[in-house]
Amino acid sequence: MTEFSQRRGIVLFIIALSLFSVMDAIAKWASMRYPPVQVAWARYFFNVFIMLALFAPRMGFKLIHSSAPVLQIARGLALGLSTLCFFSALRLMPLAEASTIAQIAPILVTGLAIFLLGEQPNKRVWIALGFSFAGVLLIMKPGFAAFTWASLLPLVTAFCFAAYAILTRKLSGRDPATPTLFIGALVATLLFSLVAPGYWLWPTSMLDWFAFFTMGAIGAYGHHLMVKAYAAAPVSTLAPYSYAQALTALLMGWLVFDHFPDRWSLVGMGLIVATGVMNALLSHRASSRST
Repeated sequence: MTEFSQRRGIVLFIIALSLFSVMDAIAKWASMRYPPVQVAWARYFFNVFIMLALFAPRMGFKLIHSSAPVLQIARGLALGLSTLCFFSALRLMPLAEASTIAQIAPILVTGLAIFLLGEQPNKRVWIALGFSFAGVLLIMKPGFAAFTWASLLPLVTAFCFAAYAILTRKLSGRDPATPTLFIGALVATLLFSLVAPGYWLWPTSMLDWFAFFTMGAIGAYGHHLMVKAYAAAPVSTLAPYSYAQALTALLMGWLVFDHFPDRWSLVGMGLIVATGVMNALLSHRASSRST
């Protein structure tokens, strides 16, 4: 890959992450008006609707064809549960803190890969996990008056997303990217379609419908940019930039909801981001030396 291609991949990756922060801000706004299950349903329903309109005419049934349907279904369920936990957290806690706690997912993926994919243990992984959880504790403040059980929801989100990432890695090379993206969103939509009717509140304005549609559009386009980013640059090159989402979430929380984290939350957020970036950079350096 050329240097220009890698820079293009980095730019696309950061744009995608920034869009996801915008989507999360909309989801937080919507989750304060509607049940999180309904908001999660809307996010994936309109994602599926847009992907059908774009890809079904030329791909047909290839859009849902998979050589590993059980893994695809499990991946979609993990994705849906991750989103539900995160949207539930957004209803109860600030955007920046929830997003940053969920950002320990990449390090959890590295740790889980040791047990689930047979990858070799690395002392650096355990050190990174330790520092990241220290950051999580600073944000959650267990034992202090500021602690709420809602803080556990983004932690569950991170574990669900780590499972989703592991399943995605297992599917890599077995199914094309577009069907994988579509099937994951379709499974999540079907899951929430079974549950959402019991919590449904009919939207009272066109603005609410627009917010629902926009979440789906951003989700679909953001993941499309992610696919292009990974095609233009190696995963190890993009990994350190995944923590840009924590910064954009901080900005969105401040601009949209007029919330800025307190001192200890900022320290915890900084610790998680710094640990993740350093872990990604050291992983990249180690892989470069081995090639």
